[in-house]
Amino acid sequence: MHTLIPHPAHPPVSVRSVEAEVIFPKPGMAMARYRIEGIDDLVLPEFAGRGKQDELWQTTCFELFLRHGDGSYREFNFATSGRWAIYDFESYRAGMSEFNPTTMPEVSARAGDRILAVNVTLSARDLSGFETMGLSAVLEEKGGTKSFWALEQSTDRPDFHDATCFALPVEAAAAK
Repeated sequence: MHTLIPHPAHPPVSVRSVEAEVIFPKPGMAMARYRIEGIDDLVLPEFAGRGKQDELWQTTCFELFLRHGDGSYREFNFATSGRWAIYDFESYRAGMSEFNPTTMPEVSARAGDRILAVNVTLSARDLSGFETMGLSAVLEEKGGTKSFWALEQSTDRPDFHDATCFALPVEAAAAK
């Protein structure tokens, strides 16, 4: 698991740590996994059925970014509601188009007293051909506080699309 760091301009209230990884448990399958500790005040969207939905980042949302060498990239958004969205970008925040996955992502979430585990099953084909990845999360807590977690943070404001956030070589994830 990789430790995500909160953006310094938007610190969490009760969330203590966020870890994330992408694994390939069997041929053709990928899984994005997130582990959040300190969930006392975390706002979790209730299950709404599997399917596409825009603007998931408005509340608690888990994200995966994959980048090609030419700067084009793919953004995945997942919510505990079971909803997801996937977009392709031609360059930094430009040329956005909806991506239709090979198979519909399956989001599952389990919460304990202090820890939330979110697993997202994906088609490995939808993650192939990329060079670097970014793992991130938007976490909303009671009272409207939002913290923005990523492998790296580089700008004055949270921006998961920034090239600095694509801090992990895809081969490192595939090798595990």
